[in-house]
Amino acid sequence: MPLPHSPAAERNRAPILARLQALLPPTGRALEIASGTGQHAAHFAAALPGWAWQPTDADDALFSTIAGWSRAAGASNVLPPRRLDVREGDWPSDGGPRFGTPFDLVFAANLLHISPWACCTGLMQGAARHLSPAGLLVTYGPYLEDDVPTAPGNLAFDADLRARDPAWGLRRLADVAQEAGRAGLALRERHAMPANNLLLVFSRG
Repeated sequence: MPLPHSPAAERNRAPILARLQALLPPTGRALEIASGTGQHAAHFAAALPGWAWQPTDADDALFSTIAGWSRAAGASNVLPPRRLDVREGDWPSDGGPRFGTPFDLVFAANLLHISPWACCTGLMQGAARHLSPAGLLVTYGPYLEDDVPTAPGNLAFDADLRARDPAWGLRRLADVAQEAGRAGLALRERHAMPANNLLLVFSRG
């Protein structure tokens, strides 16, 4: 039976991977937030064999799909998925062992605009708790920028999200950076990506 498939993850995985390969050292430990289908975890881990990749999601019904994509990619460096709600003070959220060893990368794609603002706060605070001293938080998705015209497609997407849930919607980059600053993280790099998305890199300030 075919695995559940995200067309967006299929489209954006190559350009995101190219950025990660330019940013990251040969080895490390990665924590992925909101792994969804697991297509990113499988693709990135297969291309970064020196990295141990920890997928997570708030919905453990996705775990078999995450594991399935990793098996299909031959990515033996993907760890069993864990349940994680970024808004909780202890990570992960499944009652099992806490994350002890710090991570060199915390990665979250398409999370902030399809969740309440509390998830941005939780992501920043949790990343600050669990990143190694030189670790990076990398986020990917569409954002609103004060001095950059918003693409019509992103405006329509924002309106659609807010119609589905008033707590959702594209986030102002300045607000996200401010929330990161409250957690002790600073926006280090901003990369324009295909389809009017951005890849943001945060590190300890």
